Amino acid sequence: MEKINNKWMRAVLPALLIHCSIGTVYCWSLFKGDIATYMGRSVGEVEWAFSIAIFVLGMSAAFGGKFVEKDIHKSSLLSALFFVAGMAGTGFFIYQKSLLGVYISYGVVMGIGLGIGYLTPVKTLMLWFDKQKGLATGLAVAGFGLAKVIASPLMVKLLGERNGEGILVNPSNIFTMFYILAGIYLVMMFIGHVLLKKPEGYEEESVQTQKFSYRLALKNKTFIGIWLMFYINITCGLALISQEKGILAFIGFGAIGLVSSLTAIFNAGGRIFFSSLGDRMKDRNSIYKIIFISSISAFLLTIVFDGLNNSIVILVIALLCIINAGYGGGFSSLPPLLSDRFGLDSISTVHGLALSAWAIAGLTGNQLSAFVLDKTQSYDMVLYVIMGLFAVATLISIFLVKPEKVRLQSEAKEQIVVDVKKDALI
Repeated sequence: MEKINNKWMRAVLPALLIHCSIGTVYCWSLFKGDIATYMGRSVGEVEWAFSIAIFVLGMSAAFGGKFVEKDIHKSSLLSALFFVAGMAGTGFFIYQKSLLGVYISYGVVMGIGLGIGYLTPVKTLMLWFDKQKGLATGLAVAGFGLAKVIASPLMVKLLGERNGEGILVNPSNIFTMFYILAGIYLVMMFIGHVLLKKPEGYEEESVQTQKFSYRLALKNKTFIGIWLMFYINITCGLALISQEKGILAFIGFGAIGLVSSLTAIFNAGGRIFFSSLGDRMKDRNSIYKIIFISSISAFLLTIVFDGLNNSIVILVIALLCIINAGYGGGFSSLPPLLSDRFGLDSISTVHGLALSAWAIAGLTGNQLSAFVLDKTQSYDMVLYVIMGLFAVATLISIFLVKPEKVRLQSEAKEQIVVDVKKDALI
């Protein structure tokens, strides 16, 4: 038993099993067209299932933090059940050609599993890796980023052959794929649930967990600053990533699949690199400054060569890789930064609340670039808008996210501590 009672078996492996499962939500683009064709719907109608899933992910994390804080075994099991039920349900409702059913199963049910599952391993990892919190969260969240790279070949295989027009030869493969994946991820997430365990001797400080004040958090300037810069980073990342295929086609680069795999690797690599780099820095907020400034520099370098019209292809690919790395690094650097500012005791709760930014960004990121393109018919203008937002995020990181540690426990909690001390004196 001692052989498996260590940080790799009790924290890293279960975190990867859970995150590599739920991270497949980002494979949506591989089969959304097939769902639309089978159901006789437009891609735009079907696309809402993904937007709902990301929104519910963020909101279930925002309001499920206290539940995760109290019992990681219940939360990991609940995550697996919701995620797997949502995936199997999606297959069933595709078969029934029910768009509302797909919205509910893929968007709401699976979204709840995503939000709870995303939060569940984070605090456990930071407890096991007390001196390397960034590396720990980076390893887990990298699984979320790598899920697309790992699952995409399997999904392509399960979908089967296509005709000359790119339509599936056997349309029933689309819902069968969801049933098979549901079975695979049930096994993976259940193993993760069984293995996940906090270090021996650690006990939850239930008073702090119960008395965490959402009101104090939402009024705190540092938390607001972190929320805003996290929101902007996701919005900018999604705005560019959603146009990746169109931008490459615009500059005449044909190996789009190769670049997609490359940017996915940078996305996952950025999650480990930036968060582990934060372990070596005095202030983890510096990581966000590096992410924003490097992103702005990449945009400027591309624009110097007269925008996308005459840019060297390698510069455009480098820009996409840098933005993807910063996008991933923003996610993995968030929990350690929140821990530094607000303490580890209520990290699942405050982390969940911060992830509400992901919910809102999931609805605005893709739409931002689509709106700019619709109004200007210019990919260059998309670059200018995103670069401007990164500049705003840089200012927020410098002036609003203060280095001081803040308490987000309510006065009721403080009164309980005072009463305990009085009792001790008596």
